[in-house]
Amino acid sequence: MDKIDRKILTLLQKDATMPVAEIGRKVGLSTTPCWRRIQKMEEDGVIQRRVAVLDPNKVNVGVTVFVSVKTNEHNEAWMRKFSGVIEDFPEVVEFYRMSGDVDYLMRVVVPDIAAYDAFYKRLISKINLTDVSSAFAMGQIKYTTALPLDFAIVVDDDK
Repeated sequence: MDKIDRKILTLLQKDATMPVAEIGRKVGLSTTPCWRRIQKMEEDGVIQRRVAVLDPNKVNVGVTVFVSVKTNEHNEAWMRKFSGVIEDFPEVVEFYRMSGDVDYLMRVVVPDIAAYDAFYKRLISKINLTDVSSAFAMGQIKYTTALPLDFAIVVDDDK
């Protein structure tokens, strides 16, 4: 990856629908070399997919809940089972295995508290959990899908 690739990624993270010709113009490349770079980054898995970012309120999932899970089960089989259970819940938009006091952390989006309660009841009916703690977000201060590229390893292309 070089500085031009990083510029391309910055532009794509802001708007993945931007035409390749425009991206090329903004980074100082013609269309074909720019397209080749994007294709290479897709092949290498740097660009995993291109998606539309939706307004949660307009699709009726404006309530965000952070769900902390503790378990007494710390083995591969249970972890696979839990992961499989979570895959069947579209409300879970992020799911992490954690270090520290909490074993797993989920970000859940729902329309309201009643929908979260229904989610919770379905969850505990499918898997045994030691402790579940829920924190409702009162407001969103920052949200982005753009990853910081300052840490990306860049080949010195000035040589």
